[in-house]
Amino acid sequence: MKIAIIGTVGVPGRYGGFETLADNLVRYHAETGREEELVVYCSSQSAAERPERYYRATLRYVPLNANGIQSIPYDVLSMLDATVRRTDVILLLGVSGALFLPVLRLFSRARIVTNIDGLEWQRDKWNRLAKRILRWSEATAVRWSHLVIADNQAIADHVHATYGKPCAVVAYGGDHAVVNPTALGEESLLRGALPAQYALGLCRIEPENNVHVILEAFGRLDMPLVFVGNWDSNGYGHELRARYSDCSNIHLVGPIYEAGTLFAIRQGAQLYVHGHSAGGTNPSLVEMMHFGCPVFAFDCAYNRYTTENKARYFRTSKDLSAALCAMTASDAARVGASMREIARRRYTWATIAQEYFAVFSERAG
Repeated sequence: MKIAIIGTVGVPGRYGGFETLADNLVRYHAETGREEELVVYCSSQSAAERPERYYRATLRYVPLNANGIQSIPYDVLSMLDATVRRTDVILLLGVSGALFLPVLRLFSRARIVTNIDGLEWQRDKWNRLAKRILRWSEATAVRWSHLVIADNQAIADHVHATYGKPCAVVAYGGDHAVVNPTALGEESLLRGALPAQYALGLCRIEPENNVHVILEAFGRLDMPLVFVGNWDSNGYGHELRARYSDCSNIHLVGPIYEAGTLFAIRQGAQLYVHGHSAGGTNPSLVEMMHFGCPVFAFDCAYNRYTTENKARYFRTSKDLSAALCAMTASDAARVGASMREIARRRYTWATIAQEYFAVFSERAG
């Protein structure tokens, strides 16, 4: 069986959730000695080096960016190349190239398995036209894929209710986050500037992640908060940084990509605050659940499914402030243990990769 993974920047995974997924599928394929021929399509624009193989997977390069407006032709060219090479299964990650699927199905014998990601058209960052295109892409992906995958039951429920189609649920692994890498000097410098005990927030600084709600809640408390994010990427972040940078208990930290530093900051957190309101099973949430600290999550169906209703939930800053003040040491220990148990049971890459390859085998058969 020939399997092509399409829609990511490429591997090794250095960019985001889909890249991490592709990376772990490749590793699982190698570690378990599977016999499929695995190909990952990569962006040559993002690759300083262009190796031909990664573990036992073949890497093929497309001379376009995998993100932004070029993501559409990037996916289309990848699918065309995979079809010419007589691929049996195409795993399409995201719906950027989905509008091409009706044409592809006319001449391709490949089984199309599409992970539709979160409900992108619901995100506040898109304008009205972009939302319409994204919703059209989602509908096309559901209609023309042989199988649709969602990473959260709430998304699968949406697919069934909206399109009347079945949708497999395969979540996201997070156990890679608790593998302690060799940390660089940045870790000791940064950790020395942080309080001994703190709550942690970590996300892209966007309104749909309710960063303003979290900061407002901590602004009225004495509890230390370390919040890591890309504060300088948009006006929303600039405004929040200006408003809260003088709060003595709030530490606003720029984006961190170095694995050792990120591990150390997560490990040092006493609790985690998760404001995401969209996107399905958020990688940052399942990664943090593996650390076994209590989670305070924005109250939406995605987060409740992910945490099995065993976290603490909020919708307003007053909700969050009250929940933080009400939590006792025994509550924190109990919630943290529940998060770790759920993560180890549902969100390990061995489990997730096994489910993906089972899907591939079924659909090819």
